[in-house]
Amino acid sequence: MSVLIDPPAWPGPRGLLWSHLVSDSSYAELHAFARELGLPVRAFDRDHYDVPETLYGRALALGALAVSSRTIVARLHASGLRRRKPGRVLG
Repeated sequence: MSVLIDPPAWPGPRGLLWSHLVSDSSYAELHAFARELGLPVRAFDRDHYDVPETLYGRALALGALAVSSRTIVARLHASGLRRRKPGRVLG
């Protein structure tokens, strides 16, 4: 059971860089961690929370594991918790 976060590298609102916060075990674990971190519900997007760079250090202090973006995607797929955008066609 792990909560994972990638480095703040994604440009977003307010000119900040953003990270992705996920759990590789359950959405319940992810939502509980996000509440403790102080993230609003609107920061949740399908299978992850978007985290501003200003909260990255706090997420680590609360126990999130720093991993690469590739690791986040791989762990989500392996856990069965990955949710793709609706309407995406693969092939």
